[in-house]
Amino acid sequence: MRQEAVRRRYLEINGTHPMTETDDAYVTRQYRVLDELCHETGRDVDEVRGWMLDGRLPMPSYLRSDGAEMVPADLFEPAAKFGLDHVREWFVAHWQDPAAGQEEWESYLSGQYVCLHSVTPATIQRKAELVQAIDRTTDPIQLAPLVEELDALEPEFTGYDRLRFGGPVSRDTHITAVRQRLA
Repeated sequence: MRQEAVRRRYLEINGTHPMTETDDAYVTRQYRVLDELCHETGRDVDEVRGWMLDGRLPMPSYLRSDGAEMVPADLFEPAAKFGLDHVREWFVAHWQDPAAGQEEWESYLSGQYVCLHSVTPATIQRKAELVQAIDRTTDPIQLAPLVEELDALEPEFTGYDRLRFGGPVSRDTHITAVRQRLA
């Protein structure tokens, strides 16, 4: 019952785009099947889906073509560390502007933060800083380490990501394209 509700919400957020075999393989390497992660951590998967639907945990990052809900391996870490009822407060407190923190929280809950290996307030903020610095920097000597640091934060992405986000992703625009310019 909740599994279908999660699927519907996921499609509302991401649209209906096909996952290719290549996308499925990438997602399987980078993420965990929600059912398996819940089993391994002693959590009830239906209860976890309820937390997702209630905006207490992020939605799945991907739905594989077989319907498997794919989530980050560290999905439960903030709740384990701060308590499920305090994760939002902890998360939002990392921004000086509470409205900006709340906006990032909503983005986090969408499950679409697939642009980072580890999604934490610190990595979200660092990525934003790096993208801005790359946009401002023209000196190749200063630019190269910024691109390398961003590369370390970001995964490869999939073709599916380019469909759901409507075009190039930050890896395309701020890593690959910049490296081509520098070559």
